[in-house]
Amino acid sequence: MNNVQTDVQGAAGNRGHKGRKPVVETTPGKRPLRVAVIGAGPAGIYTADMLTKSDAVTNGEIEVAIDLFDRYPTPFGLIRYGVAPDHPRIKGIISALRSILGRGDIRFFGNVNYGSDLTLGELKEHYDAVVFSTGAVNDAPLEVPGVDLDGVYGAAEFVAWYDGHPDYPRTWPLKAEKVAVIGNGNVALDVARVLAKHADDMLTTEIPGNVYQGLKANPVTDVHVFGRRGPAQMKFTPLELRELAKVPDVDLIVHAEDISEEHVSEEAAGENNQVKVMLKTLRKWLEDDSPKTASRRLHLHFFQRPEEVLGEDGAVVGLRTERTRLNDDGSVSPTGEYFDHEVGAVYHAIGYLGSPLAEIPFDLERGVILNAEGRVLDPNGVVHPGLYATGWIKRGPVGLIGATKSDALETITHLLEDVPTLEGADQPGFEAIKQTMSAKGVEYTTWDGWLQLDEYEQNLGASSHDAEGNPRERVKVVERDEMVRISRA
Repeated sequence: MNNVQTDVQGAAGNRGHKGRKPVVETTPGKRPLRVAVIGAGPAGIYTADMLTKSDAVTNGEIEVAIDLFDRYPTPFGLIRYGVAPDHPRIKGIISALRSILGRGDIRFFGNVNYGSDLTLGELKEHYDAVVFSTGAVNDAPLEVPGVDLDGVYGAAEFVAWYDGHPDYPRTWPLKAEKVAVIGNGNVALDVARVLAKHADDMLTTEIPGNVYQGLKANPVTDVHVFGRRGPAQMKFTPLELRELAKVPDVDLIVHAEDISEEHVSEEAAGENNQVKVMLKTLRKWLEDDSPKTASRRLHLHFFQRPEEVLGEDGAVVGLRTERTRLNDDGSVSPTGEYFDHEVGAVYHAIGYLGSPLAEIPFDLERGVILNAEGRVLDPNGVVHPGLYATGWIKRGPVGLIGATKSDALETITHLLEDVPTLEGADQPGFEAIKQTMSAKGVEYTTWDGWLQLDEYEQNLGASSHDAEGNPRERVKVVERDEMVRISRA
C-alpha cells in the first residue's frame, strides 16, 4: 500500500480511549447504540435506513440512534448535485430518500464539514460507531499531453456548475463552437446532452437562473463524444441513448465505420439485451437519410482513444485521437491511425475519484478509504475499531443504486457483529452533539430546515415559467449562505 495517506495519531493512536466501556454493557435497555453517518447521499441514507430495519433492531436486541451529517446544507448528495437536471426519472430517487428521512427516526445535520466542524475525536466522544459515506465527487485525471491547456475541463466540475453546487463558481466559460467529450458512460452523455441542448429546453428542469443565462449564451454548434471502445461496450443505458433523439433542434450523427456489421458483430453484444437494443438504435440512426437541418449536431464516435489535446497560445484548438481495435477479451489495441478533430474545448468524463478524509487511512491511487468489507483498516491492515465505510468511498465509483444498497448491507452487518466489542462513547447524550457544534459556531441545518428550503425552491418555480409559459416545478437556490439562512429561519 504505497499510495496511502493517513494521520498517525488519528489511526491506531485513537484506539482504546481511556475510560470507555464496551457498548454491550450499556445496551439493550440502558441507552441506544449511537451511530454517526458522514455523508447524506444515497449511500449514507440507505445505510442508516437498513440499520434501523436490521433484525437486531426490529427484534429488540438493541436500539439505535442515528445522526446523518453532510457538508452541504441539503440532503441527497450526488442525486441533487451530480445528476443532470433533465433526468426526472433518476431524480425520482429523491422521493424514496425523502420518505426515509421524513420518518423522523434518523436525524439530519447539514452544512457540517467533517474534519473542521467536527473532528474524528469529537465524533468518537459522542458516537459508538462512525460510518463514512462521502462518495467520490472529483474527476479522475485524463493523462494525455495538453490537459493543462485553457479549455480542458473535468466533467464533474461542469456537472456541479449546471446542478447549482454551492461550492463552485456561478459562471462557466461556454465559448467554443465545437466541443469534445471524452467518455462513454452516463456522465459523458449527460454533459454532451446539456452542452447541445438549447437553454429554453432546460427551463422545464430545476436549473438556477445563472445556469440558464450561461447556457443561453452558449455558441456551440457541434458536440463530439469519443469512446475508446466500441458501441457494444457502452456504459450508458438504452433509455439514456434514446433520450438523445428527443433533444429538439439537435441532429444525431453516427459513423458507419463504428457500428457496421463488419466492425461490430452480434457476438460482441453477447447475451446482453440492453447492448443489442442500443446497437439497433445506433444503426437505425445511421440508416436515417432525412435532411440534417438542426442548428446543432451531436456526434457519437467509437474506437477513438484520446492521444493529445492540441493547443495554440495556451488554449485548446483540437483533439488528436487514435483509432483502436477491439480484442476478444473486450480490451482494445492501438492501430497507429490518427485523427485530428477541430474543437475549442475538451471535457473528460472518464470516472470519479474519492477524496482523502482527515485522520482516516486512505488509498490515494484508488480514491477509497482503506477497508475490508466496510471495516476501516489502518495502513498495516489492522481493523480500526468503530470506524466503517460504505458506498463509493468504500468500493470506488462503480455501480448504481442496487450496488449501493448491497454495499450498505455488508457494512452494517459487520457493524452489528462488532457491537459487543465496540467502545462506548463518553458523551452519548442525544443533545450533546448539538451542544458541541453550537459551541464551535457551526451553523448546522436540519431536516425541518430542508423542508423550508424545499418549499422555498418550489415557490421560486411556481413564480417562474418555462418557454411555453408553464410554471416550473422548482428553481434551485445556489448560494450556500442563502440556503443556510432559509433553512435556519
